[in-house]
Amino acid sequence: MLFKRTAMIFMAVFMSFATVFTVAPWQKEVQASASYDKLERNINAVLLGDSMKSVVSSVTVRKASTGEIIYEANADNKVTPASTLKLLTSAAALETLGEEYRFKTDLLTDGSISKGVLNGNLYLRGEGDPTLLKKDLDQFAATLAKLGIRKVNGDLVGDDSWFDSVRLSPGIDKSDETFYYAAQISGLTLSPNTDYDAGTVIVNASPTKKGYKAKVTLTPDTGIVTIINKSKTVPKGYKNTLSIKRQYGTNNIIITGNVPVGNAGKKEWVTISNPTAYTLDVFKKSLATKGITFTKPSKVTRRSTPQNAKVLTSRQSMPLKNLMKPFMKLSNNTHAEILAKTMGKQVYGEGSWNAGLRVMREFGQSVGLHTAEWSFEDASGMSHKNKVTSAQLTELLYIARQAPWYKSFVQAIPVSGMNDRFVGGTLKNRLTSASVKGKVIAKTGSLNQVNSLAGYVETKSGETLIFSVLTQGQRKNALPAIDKIATVIATTP
Repeated sequence: MLFKRTAMIFMAVFMSFATVFTVAPWQKEVQASASYDKLERNINAVLLGDSMKSVVSSVTVRKASTGEIIYEANADNKVTPASTLKLLTSAAALETLGEEYRFKTDLLTDGSISKGVLNGNLYLRGEGDPTLLKKDLDQFAATLAKLGIRKVNGDLVGDDSWFDSVRLSPGIDKSDETFYYAAQISGLTLSPNTDYDAGTVIVNASPTKKGYKAKVTLTPDTGIVTIINKSKTVPKGYKNTLSIKRQYGTNNIIITGNVPVGNAGKKEWVTISNPTAYTLDVFKKSLATKGITFTKPSKVTRRSTPQNAKVLTSRQSMPLKNLMKPFMKLSNNTHAEILAKTMGKQVYGEGSWNAGLRVMREFGQSVGLHTAEWSFEDASGMSHKNKVTSAQLTELLYIARQAPWYKSFVQAIPVSGMNDRFVGGTLKNRLTSASVKGKVIAKTGSLNQVNSLAGYVETKSGETLIFSVLTQGQRKNALPAIDKIATVIATTP
């Protein structure tokens, strides 16, 4: 492709500028271009601070115009990137799938309609669309009603065979599985709202009367989960101690703790075990609201759609260039893993992590990245085994600027201090001072004892610089130090 050939030319130019500099992982050596002496001194001061003394770090700053490295500290240290890995995932997806790629969901049948009865099975076939909502299922039901269908003499079937049956990436710990950021990946899935946290249900617990249990509501309403409500409403002024978690290995959602009268209660996005069954359950409720019922022998089940089935109606998602915003601004792990499996399906006909991550590695190699300096076992950055150097992350960010999809890529990255969550994203409440607000466009990353930030900065003199700060093993919160480095880059002439 043109971008790939162009990128290789730019990389040759870049290598003529770049200074080769390798340091041992335990060293705190640094190097900066002579014209950026003050930037070097100021970043060094941050790295030598108390909060960074025991931290394994990797820092690189480049010119966006040429790719020339103007500062580096342990630039070749391999550090866990956390969610900054999504920069590679998004670039690979835009290149592989294209900006206009849309996920599709089909409703099909292998039967025929006679006197208001569909004699045959009803198939809901997914291609991993993370933006499918209850209102879309309602529209499917409305379409069937317009066709005159009042009863289905067959099964309601979920076809999730677009992806393989492996639901969780290797980096997901047992303790994570209840939380929205560790949702199961399925070819047929459902989101509760327009944040598009696919495979989750919103559980809201609110106070009732003193001594009574909290009131619990689900969005969307579903019978796939069982609510075990052990909560209690307590007098006003008491502490809200509500906890909402899914019991491991089940769809039991257990609610414990106290909620005081007059309190807002608690809302949690809780993952569902078996998103395919969840989607079918909500769809069957949509059908019921339109007066469409099933005969007694009918089952709700999962299998592949037969080749002779005909499409009754379809739904397409927004294009990938638009999905990039909720994906990157909100750092949606589920989107990352769905995109990886989708890339695998498109390129190798296999909707698996193995195939998808292979595509990501091959993309990196094709544009000139040193793939030996990247190791990853997921696409979201959840695994602590993922490793990359700050030099490579900034190289990716430099290469991306030459790509035809760069506008879609950069507009999806969080912007410092901007209140709109679909602008500021995960940087909404960071780097908010007047000197840096709106000047740092960067992807955040966070895991236990891991913090990272990588992106673009507009400097005081109007120059655009590319930077990456990766840290791991910290005993103290490294975010203040990372934000100081971003501020130094933005404010140092």
